[in-house]
Amino acid sequence: MCRLFGMHAGKTPVHATFWLLTAPDSLARQSRKEADGFGIGTFAPDGTPEVDKAPVAAYEDVKYAQEARELESTTFLAHVRYASTGGNTAVNTHPFVQDNRLLAHNGVVEDLDVLDNRLRQLDAYDLVRGETDSERVFALITAEARNNGGNVGAAIGTALTWVARNLRLYAVNIILTTPTDVWAVRYPDTHPLYVLQEAPEGPHNEKHSERISLHSEQMGREQRPAVLLATEKMDANPNWRLLDSGELLHVDSNLQVDRSFPLPEHPQHLITLADLDPTAAASQHPLKVS
Repeated sequence: MCRLFGMHAGKTPVHATFWLLTAPDSLARQSRKEADGFGIGTFAPDGTPEVDKAPVAAYEDVKYAQEARELESTTFLAHVRYASTGGNTAVNTHPFVQDNRLLAHNGVVEDLDVLDNRLRQLDAYDLVRGETDSERVFALITAEARNNGGNVGAAIGTALTWVARNLRLYAVNIILTTPTDVWAVRYPDTHPLYVLQEAPEGPHNEKHSERISLHSEQMGREQRPAVLLATEKMDANPNWRLLDSGELLHVDSNLQVDRSFPLPEHPQHLITLADLDPTAAASQHPLKVS
């Protein structure tokens, strides 16, 4: 399954170093059969989204995949893609940018013709550049935010409720970022998504998973708090918490974390791994939940 990582560092930008697909055995062994792209999104001081992404399997460009990315931002969003819908192209690679927001997703949403019709009804189909379900779900959220005056949390709830009631759904885990806020959803409980509220006095050592690694000397030196989201626990900190099914989590610029449950308890048309076509099913290898 796709790997997601998000971080909110508060009101003041922080410098951090990221590595994507860095484990040597991951590059040599696993990425040959799985990785279809990788990307990371941040925000410039003026709030402009900045995205560095590539739609290539790691073995095709090992040097680029292993290169450290020295970045500074208040929020960060990283994604490693295993394609379920859409070809291995730049336009299908996460994170996506719409209305100066960034989004990355893992899971599968089907009935894209129905979703396209909904986007046309909302005059939002022009937001779609590629073939993925992920970008279309983002377009639906963006359309709802445009219609409700910019309330992103409410837009996520409205959009995903419509998806849950009208489309066949395997999973729709998302992280959405702006320069000041981060939102995350785990729905339903198909794939894991964890949150860690890192205290300022806690150990700010490297965070590492099979696919995404992070290190920030500044955060440790300045004892900066942060909120992290990831598909895998990235260190031994016992405070990682698995988001509940249907949970919408919001982190504001003060690192205040709020939880809500605006989605239906169960999707109307939940599908299983056996219902997916071979390409989509191959992209959804489950991670162990702990």
